[in-house]
Amino acid sequence: MVAQLGMFWSPCGSFRRPCFDFALTIMTHPIVSAQTLHTRHSSLRGFTRGLLACAVSLIGFASVRAAEADLAEVAREQFAFATKQYAGMLTRMEGDATRQPRTFEKGVFKAVPARDWTSGFFPGSLWLIYEQTGDAAMKSAAEDFTKRVESIQFFKDHHDVGFMLGCSYGEGLRITGDAAYRAVLVQGARSLSTRYKAPPGLIRSWDAKEWTYPVIVDNMMNLELLWFAHKQTGEAAFREIAINHADNTLANHFRENGSSFHLVDYDPETGSVLKRQTVQGAADDSAWARGQGWGLHGYATMARLTGEARYLEQARKIAAFILSHPRLPEDGVPYWDFDAPGIPDAPRDASAGALMACGFLELADQVPAEEAVKYRAMAEKQLRSLASPAYRAKLGENGSFLLMHCVGHNPAGTEVDVPLNYADYYFLKALSRYRRPAVKAAGSY
Repeated sequence: MVAQLGMFWSPCGSFRRPCFDFALTIMTHPIVSAQTLHTRHSSLRGFTRGLLACAVSLIGFASVRAAEADLAEVAREQFAFATKQYAGMLTRMEGDATRQPRTFEKGVFKAVPARDWTSGFFPGSLWLIYEQTGDAAMKSAAEDFTKRVESIQFFKDHHDVGFMLGCSYGEGLRITGDAAYRAVLVQGARSLSTRYKAPPGLIRSWDAKEWTYPVIVDNMMNLELLWFAHKQTGEAAFREIAINHADNTLANHFRENGSSFHLVDYDPETGSVLKRQTVQGAADDSAWARGQGWGLHGYATMARLTGEARYLEQARKIAAFILSHPRLPEDGVPYWDFDAPGIPDAPRDASAGALMACGFLELADQVPAEEAVKYRAMAEKQLRSLASPAYRAKLGENGSFLLMHCVGHNPAGTEVDVPLNYADYYFLKALSRYRRPAVKAAGSY
């Protein structure tokens, strides 16, 4: 029996042999010295401690696997619901051949043109639904709504080309392998690259006159497009822009506690920082929730793409800030700003929760198993909460979007407590990891 146990616990190898030796000594040498007995007993204590440690580890592993299996069923249900809910969305869009659904605010359904920064998220959601359900209508719609942003491959007016093309053409390429999608993505990366200047060694986010050379933390999410183009073409310039942008953002956007400013304005001649702000947050020194999600997901993605330890460490710091924050609600769905006035009555932001869940899962894939547990646990908590009636809309309601209670730009008073297309996208993106674990769905392409 001891030998059988030893074989079963072979992952803890060093604890197997001492127990066997101790039993063998007692059976074959009925008279042994006290010193020998003490030594053997010490070995047994070591074995017992090791056995317990292994048992705890395996119980924890089993719990994680059980939770993942349960999440797979939650994901199945959510994708089935999304197929029906988005069928209603497609009905709403009948007769509109150019725009994309964005939100449903004050009873008014809002669709936007291709140049809107959110234009890629709805086609991305359609691709994810098709991938998980095989629904032919969803595939046809995904192709249609993806085609609507084709012109963005030549767009140079702001930095969000990575969102606009990566979530639409990127998902389409990943799922179908269509070479035409690849060409659009590479051209989009070329257009995005025109917004880079050195100094300051960053991609300029906006051309608004309020700032000199503004860079927002959201911009980290556009770097995957550049890395993709580097891998496809072999052109080093794409890689250099992505690395320089990530490094300079790391140096200037983050506080000691791991939280991020929303915007840093630079002197384009010297590269020096002119000011730091949190435009969409409660105050310049506050931690805007979605901004923390952009940083987490952005650096975890760059760590995966580059293998650079500094990006992984930054993602860990951001994760630690979120996980340890005393004002993170019990259900894991953050207030729109961690420092928002009026907590606990301040609005929640389901879009930030969905984005963070994606970021935590991305990070969990790159760290030791014992560390990954806490990241997966938070992502699973957030996804369960978002899938609950507290956040997930009923069929036919909420403008046919999936998630309720999102916040776009609270200081401006726009898109507060509404659905948002990017909330749906990141919700589905995170859930897709539990539906097809054999397919790594981390990146868009």
